[in-house]
Amino acid sequence: MPATEYIVDEPATYSDAVASSSDEELGSYVQNVGVHAKKPQFAPKKTASFESTPNKREHEEFFRAAVELLLKHAVFEGTDRKNSVLRYENPEELQQLFNFSVGSAPSTHDDLLDLLKDTIKYSVKTGHPYFVNQLFSAIDPYGLVGQWLTDALNPSVYTYEVSPVFSLMEEVVLREMRSIVGYEGGQGDGIFCPGGSMANGYAINCARHRLMPDIKTKGLHALPRLVLFTSEESHYSVMKLSSFMGLGSDNVYPISTDSRGKIIISHLREQVERALSEGATPFLVVATCGTTVMGAFDPLEEIADVCEQYQMWMHVDAAWGGGALMSKKHRGLLKGIERSDSVTWNPHKMLTAPQQCSTLLLRHEGILASSNSTNAAYLFQKDKFYDTKYDTGDKHIQCGRRADVLKFWFMWKAKGSSGFEKHVDKVFDNAKHFLDNVKGRPGFELVLDEPELTNICFWYIPPSLRDADRNDPEFKKKLHKVAPKMKEKMMKEGCMMVTYQAQKEHPNFFRIVFQSSGLEKADMIHFIEEFERLGKDL
Repeated sequence: MPATEYIVDEPATYSDAVASSSDEELGSYVQNVGVHAKKPQFAPKKTASFESTPNKREHEEFFRAAVELLLKHAVFEGTDRKNSVLRYENPEELQQLFNFSVGSAPSTHDDLLDLLKDTIKYSVKTGHPYFVNQLFSAIDPYGLVGQWLTDALNPSVYTYEVSPVFSLMEEVVLREMRSIVGYEGGQGDGIFCPGGSMANGYAINCARHRLMPDIKTKGLHALPRLVLFTSEESHYSVMKLSSFMGLGSDNVYPISTDSRGKIIISHLREQVERALSEGATPFLVVATCGTTVMGAFDPLEEIADVCEQYQMWMHVDAAWGGGALMSKKHRGLLKGIERSDSVTWNPHKMLTAPQQCSTLLLRHEGILASSNSTNAAYLFQKDKFYDTKYDTGDKHIQCGRRADVLKFWFMWKAKGSSGFEKHVDKVFDNAKHFLDNVKGRPGFELVLDEPELTNICFWYIPPSLRDADRNDPEFKKKLHKVAPKMKEKMMKEGCMMVTYQAQKEHPNFFRIVFQSSGLEKADMIHFIEEFERLGKDL
């Protein structure tokens, strides 16, 4: 029987082009159809159109090829343990390797697909199992689909008429999250914010508005000197947003922490009394559940007692640690959070929703609208034909706002609360396995022997320093240089990404953060062995 000839007269699909992106793949195809098969001959390259509406004839094959390319290179290859976390290039080299330029002439669809591939090629694969560098990681399959649908619909969540599904979806999800926090009946208020920093900013504004609502109309001139209090290890957004809102960074009083990174209550009381003695007005305490470095949980019950005594707003930044609320085994870490006035909780952290997915949850109804609304008549008309209580846009300071709820809601529908609980429990189990295996292992020294969260902080002591005098100042200087050198090696190899930092009197140490339930206990051993390999010759 004669071999089949493969000759393309009509345009081959772009997905065929993607699938045949290497000679090896093409050769495999040729073997399947016959030894005399000819290489596909594509129609003239299609140039991108200028109209901002998709056209089936113009764009369908491009869409399919692009999605196939994303699935192949970003999703599956990007999360494959056999592949690297990144291909590192110095900035000057990357500027030469990547076509960053823009110009007046349109590109072809083939050129655009190449740009997609190059973007993936030179980007960090944050969904890779060995990306444990930040407080976000993983590619959740259901969250990803929800993210794609969000972008395909391109909504803005400010009125029911333009976002009917998402307006109602937000209320359902936020109410359920408030219920999990412990606000009675899920009552209160809330909003999806563009990041945890903005959620903390909203909380500061709400606390200030409740104390002195005249701030909204009269501005800072109507205020006494307001002082807020937060852990010296709290997120920098508390300081940054206080400065942005005109409170002044000098009026953010840092509270000392103990060896585990928790607020020292006696020092909090001292600083509140100090503010009063200065004639200032203490109005807010920002507690942290899951500090960025140590993963510490502040003592919420005791902080709540202080806030009640001095009539201050209690905000809990649980952006990172809030995910533990989904687990019966671990939610006790946040005991007392139900006594707070507001909570920041980022599902894009421990629960691995796609970036960004951040919420502010409030025990008080109506305070967001009271502090932020301006009743813009061209958008928030009161004589609409439906109940305008569903037009929530006036209560946030943005106008346009992404439907960040969709990806998280879709994940929640897919997995159920029980799935989130299993996810959280597995992440904690993995962290414990890593911790148990580095304890007493030559070269590993823990900054904190019993961390509360899944942040494990440690030094790797290379063989050359293990016999050195720990009291010798030179030892600390040399140890301080170890983590940066190891980070350079792991980045250039692309084998994994783990961050490091110095803190207080401590020289540079590693902080490995576990949050992906796609990791297994064998991966914990892999990480340990990689540290040993990277540091053995230093």
